Amino acid sequence: MENIQKLFDTLQSADAVIVGAGAGLSTAAGFTYAGERFQKHFADFIEKYSFTDMYTAGFYNFPTQEEFWAYWSRHIYFNRYVLAPKPVYDNLLKLVKDKDYFVITTNVDHQFQKAGFDKQRLFYTQGDYGLFQCATPCHQKTYDNEEVITRMVAEQEDMHIPSELVPKCPVCGGKMVPNLRSDSTFVEDEGWHAAAQRYLDFVNNHQQGRVLYWDLGIGANTPTIIKLPFMQMTYKNPDAIYATVNLGEAFTVEQIEDRSIVIDADIAFVLEEMLKL
Repeated sequence: MENIQKLFDTLQSADAVIVGAGAGLSTAAGFTYAGERFQKHFADFIEKYSFTDMYTAGFYNFPTQEEFWAYWSRHIYFNRYVLAPKPVYDNLLKLVKDKDYFVITTNVDHQFQKAGFDKQRLFYTQGDYGLFQCATPCHQKTYDNEEVITRMVAEQEDMHIPSELVPKCPVCGGKMVPNLRSDSTFVEDEGWHAAAQRYLDFVNNHQQGRVLYWDLGIGANTPTIIKLPFMQMTYKNPDAIYATVNLGEAFTVEQIEDRSIVIDADIAFVLEEMLKL
């Protein structure tokens, strides 16, 4: 509780807050990729392929596009177009909405915007479940998918969508895929570059002063995107504080240990306690 109070006080006194959000934040909000939730929505795929979780199932090489999109439409729908089971994102917004803040996230479930965060203060580095792109890709553009994804979920039978719903690239006629960074084919469209520039500008404008670099749910899977840069920026600014909240994976480095707040606890619990303060 002492560190939660310290984090709350630091947030209140900060000139600027840069939130870095990883998978642990969405997990805390109830978007779990295994267990009961996976069983509920993918029982047929689990029975056929012995899948253990949504993440690894997403890498499976399905034999047809109809089956590929039967799986992926459900994956996208239940992780992008439904509200989070727990109000974690709403509680985070309550804590930062009156601060000069910016959010950088590796999450692709769009829950920040669904909770009401300012779109101009968000940078989704790894893509968005709500967008299609050409698989090749033949051009650097993305396409909203809510309408067709909803139809795929509603109209699929026996783990196959109707063939007429299989998305085709409007330019080359080839396959479409979710706009997710997995290799060099990831499309960084105009919106992505604009958000990246806004984030860079925010960081450059806050290299001094009381800046809180707040890491929420970022593990050791992709530390070079957010965690390590946060630590480096904290090190360079003697007035900055690095905070990390992550159940089971909260840590800092020796060089900034005296200016770090490390909370190894459930994010949902920590945010609720901060709101009480």
